Amino acid sequence: MTIRQNKPDLYLSMPHPCSYLDGRMSTILFVDPQRILNEGEYGAFVRQGFRRSGDLVYRPHCQGCRACVAVRVPVREFAPARGQRRVWNRNRDIEVVQKPARFEQTHFDLYRRYQAGRHPDSGMNDADPQKYLGFLTSRQVDTAFFELRTEGRLLGVAVADLLPDGLSAVYTFYDPDLPQRGLGVHAVLWEIAETARRGLDYLYLGYWIAESPKMSYKINYQPAEALQAGRWSRIVPTR
Repeated sequence: MTIRQNKPDLYLSMPHPCSYLDGRMSTILFVDPQRILNEGEYGAFVRQGFRRSGDLVYRPHCQGCRACVAVRVPVREFAPARGQRRVWNRNRDIEVVQKPARFEQTHFDLYRRYQAGRHPDSGMNDADPQKYLGFLTSRQVDTAFFELRTEGRLLGVAVADLLPDGLSAVYTFYDPDLPQRGLGVHAVLWEIAETARRGLDYLYLGYWIAESPKMSYKINYQPAEALQAGRWSRIVPTR
């Protein structure tokens, strides 16, 4: 006998100021926080454009605005641009070590340096380890912390969820004093390569927001696919 679970309930948040576009209000559609999703359920939500922050699985659902567009990279077809190849070659000395998704003081110290250097006015610039773990980890998904190291020195950590069809990039933090390395770009390139190495299809990059300088870079990894009107289709950057 097959036991079928009911589909998770979805809820709509109250409107609140948008984190990315000044002067706009945001509303999110989110999965019942009491429901623990299994791997297949969570993967299905990601394919429908959902993301997570800690245990909260959500998708923007804003009245009159469709600026947030879920994007992914079909990794077997990825072709790095010239600048991306330069970043990759510049960081050939970096080794990546997979670690469990748990608290490590060295990670947290680097996270705080990154937030202080890159996002000093953000609410994420917080000294509370529980808030840090509550943001990056979840009870309902297999998450890995990928350390970027060279000669034993920790340069960055790329946090990614492990899905049935790929990886989902959750967050990356790195040494803010090494801008010449392009560690953020290198982390995405490594995640693309690692997804392909595992025989999986996609790296999910979250939301591309063309009007936001912080989020517009996500379609620079080509080819890219965007979820629009319920379908994944190719999208290219406009010059």
